Amino acid sequence: MSTNQLAPAAEADGGATPDARRLRAILISVSIALMAVIASVSGLNVAQTQLAVEFGASQTTILWIINIYTLALAALLLPLGAVSDRLGRKPMLITGLVVFGVATVAAGLAPSAGVMLAARVTSGVGAAMIMPITLAVITSTFPEDRRGKAIGVWTGVAGGGGILGMFLSALLVDVADWRWLFVLPALLTVAALVTTLTSVPNSRETSAHRFDTVGALVSVIAVAALIFVLQEGPERGWASPATLISLAVGVVAAICFVVWELRRRDASLLDVRLFRERGLAGGSITLLVVFGVQAGIAVVLFPFFQAVLGWSGLLSTAALMPMAVAMMLTSGLAPKLAARIGSRSTMATGIALAAAGLVSMAVLVSVDGGYPAILPGMIAMGVGMGLSMAPSTEAITASLPRAKQGVASALNDVTREFGTALGVALLGALVATGYRGAIDGRLTGIPQGAADDAREGVANAVAAAENAGPRAQELIHAAQQSFVDGWQQAMWAGAAVLGVLFAYVAARGPRRLS
Repeated sequence: MSTNQLAPAAEADGGATPDARRLRAILISVSIALMAVIASVSGLNVAQTQLAVEFGASQTTILWIINIYTLALAALLLPLGAVSDRLGRKPMLITGLVVFGVATVAAGLAPSAGVMLAARVTSGVGAAMIMPITLAVITSTFPEDRRGKAIGVWTGVAGGGGILGMFLSALLVDVADWRWLFVLPALLTVAALVTTLTSVPNSRETSAHRFDTVGALVSVIAVAALIFVLQEGPERGWASPATLISLAVGVVAAICFVVWELRRRDASLLDVRLFRERGLAGGSITLLVVFGVQAGIAVVLFPFFQAVLGWSGLLSTAALMPMAVAMMLTSGLAPKLAARIGSRSTMATGIALAAAGLVSMAVLVSVDGGYPAILPGMIAMGVGMGLSMAPSTEAITASLPRAKQGVASALNDVTREFGTALGVALLGALVATGYRGAIDGRLTGIPQGAADDAREGVANAVAAAENAGPRAQELIHAAQQSFVDGWQQAMWAGAAVLGVLFAYVAARGPRRLS
């Protein structure tokens, strides 16, 4: 049996609910901390070339510098979320912010690729301490009548914060140097640390059971191996030994985790039986799919903006902002709508809108149509995601007891990370396959060397056009049109997946939560 120990400030009021001003300060604090973590996930993507030149590093090393952060973050979320429930959420959040802040400064000052890798791993560890606690603080502190709105703000920051972080990162790389990318997360970390010390209450749970060390270790192995497969599969090849071995390790570890947790019962890290309930299952599946589609679409949009429309990295990132803003705004409105029509109806409406956005982008996109042709679909996608994310997150956290809110929050975050990695891998592969299948028939008369380069991707084709002589413009147009063909294939696939999700949520989604 677990008992909750509220913060000293709350206890001083005899356990009374904190006032609106204090709740607002708590929400601002955890949102700033979350933003620091989210901004570091995608920030380095815009500086790959600069990193390679600065460190004299291979593309493989650069990808590891980018991906190792997410790998460490995802693998440690569940065990560190459980530890925070026991040791206290405020002390763990403070520790995480200190670790993350120091590692962020070290990364910004890194003299070599080796130091950068170590700093990024440490940043991931700190982020794994921070991320689940930001949501757990909300679910354990806010009263029920205000919790949904606060979760809506949290999901808006989590969903749209990555795109906002990418925009600011692209701006810094354009006007300054890649090392300035770490200034924003560092400043956010300092601000979050100050506000945490002054406004965030502490809460923790005591338990008669020992910590599930075996479950924690097995979960780390399972998540790390499976995320590795999704990150490295596209680069190494899905049939490469490293990919297949990691897949086998991940699947076996995941099965062992489920079997072990079923045996542990009350002392388990995560009671997997709860996935029989509509809230946990429906919320988790929805987040997995929605974040997967969002991440995959973002990956597809960048080459469209840059190679098809010829835009700069900064302008391409700015073009994503309408989707991010729509997502953040509707995330705040979703809890009110869920209170009126129910969580299931709100989630289903959001999924339907997101699917309609993908259909719109599949039908209207063209080489000559440009940005206006896809903008309505992007906005519909953002609105749909905002409506579906907040109720899904609330369904997950409401499915686990108060004593397990750190674990509930970590499960929410792990689901998001898996969805993101899965969406990038699968939708990216669909676009690449569609591109290669379409361009082969459009290379007649193109010089062999330029044609071979063009088959590698649309960006390669644009670069190879310099060696295509009088056929340069023809090659560029062929590559652009082939990319649009691959784009349409990915959009239709995403819409089909969302269609299946809509049917599932309509039939088995969580009922009204408030």
